[in-house]
Amino acid sequence: MESPAWQRACRPRITVGVIQLRPMRLPIQTQRLTLRPVRAEDASSLAMRRSQSEVAEFQSWTPPYPLARAETLIADTMSMDVPEDDAWWMLIIADRDDVATYGDLALRLSWQHRSAEIGFTLSSEHWGNGYATDAVDALLNALFTDLPITRVEGLVHPDNVASAMVLERTGFVYEGQKRLSYWVGDDNSDDRIYGLTREDRESWQGRSAETPNRVDLVEIDVHNERVVARLATHKSQERLVAPMLQSFADAQFPEIVDGHPVVPWLRAIEADGEIVGFVMLAVTTEHHPEPYLWRLLIDRRHQRRGIGGRTMDLVFEHCRASGDRSLLTSWIDGRGSPRPFYESLGFEVTGRVVDGEREAKLALD
Repeated sequence: MESPAWQRACRPRITVGVIQLRPMRLPIQTQRLTLRPVRAEDASSLAMRRSQSEVAEFQSWTPPYPLARAETLIADTMSMDVPEDDAWWMLIIADRDDVATYGDLALRLSWQHRSAEIGFTLSSEHWGNGYATDAVDALLNALFTDLPITRVEGLVHPDNVASAMVLERTGFVYEGQKRLSYWVGDDNSDDRIYGLTREDRESWQGRSAETPNRVDLVEIDVHNERVVARLATHKSQERLVAPMLQSFADAQFPEIVDGHPVVPWLRAIEADGEIVGFVMLAVTTEHHPEPYLWRLLIDRRHQRRGIGGRTMDLVFEHCRASGDRSLLTSWIDGRGSPRPFYESLGFEVTGRVVDGEREAKLALD
C-alpha cells in the first residue's frame, strides 16, 4: 500500500540545514509510461526480471534472484516515504495505465538532495522499444525541476553498450573510467563514469533537433580546422568510428593498400551553416580502382537529424562526378552498428571481412 505522503496534493517541505526540499511529484507520466513508487505486489515481477541472465549480465547481482530477496528490497524501499540521502530508492516503470510492468529505476540522492546517482533495469522482453530512454529522461526532468540537483551520475560496465546509449541519448557526458573498481562475486571489472550537470541538461535539451534546411560539404582549412577537430561521437560509438584525432592522422599519413598509399579526400559537413560532422573518402587512383568511404562522423549533438543520409547523397554525387560506378565501405557489427543505415542506402555486403570489419558495396549507376 502506498504511503499517504505520495497521495497528498500539497506536499510539505522538508528542511535540511538551510535547504528546503520538496519531494518529487509522483507519479511521473510520459506519453507511454508511468513511473510510480514501488508496491508490495511488485516483488514477483522484480524477482523474475532480476533472474533473467541477460538482464543480470552487467548488474550487481547474480541470478536467480529469490522472491524473498525482492520482497525485502521492496519493504526497505517502502519504509521511506521519500528518497533519503545515501539510501537507494526505487520507482517502477509501468505502461501509461499502470497495468504492465516493464522495469525499474533506482535513485540514490546525496549532499542534501544536490547530487544523485541513477540506475535502470528493464525485462529483456521489453528491450528495444525506447522505454529506458523515456523513463530516464522523465526522471531527469523531475529531478532537475523538483529538487536542487546540481549533478546526476550513472556508472556502467564498459561492455554494457545498451545502457551507455540510454545515458548518452539523455545528455550524459562520458567523464572517465575507473579501473578494476567494481566487484560482482569474483568478477572484477572497470566502471565507466557518465555525468550530467544542470547546465549539461539545459544545453542538451536546447540543442537543435530539427532536420536542417541545407547540408553542404566544405573544405577544411585554417579557418575551421579547430571546430572540425572538436567534433565527437558518443563514447559508445568510438568502437565503430574513429575520433577526429585519428582521422586527421590517417589523412596525414595514409595507409598502404596493395603496395601503394591511399589518397584521402576529406570534407567538413555543414548543416545550415554550422559544422556538424566529418566525412573522408579514399578516392580512386590507378592503384585503387574503387573509392572507399573511409570515415563518416556526425557530432553527438547533431545525430538523429537526418544529416547522415543527406551527407551520403552528396558523397554519391561527388563519386559519380568523378566517374566512379561503385563505392565501398565497411562497418563493425553489434549493438549500435551503422549497418542498418548503410543497408537502407543500398549497400550490400560483399562477403569479405577486412581488419575485422564487414565490407559492403553500393552500385552508383
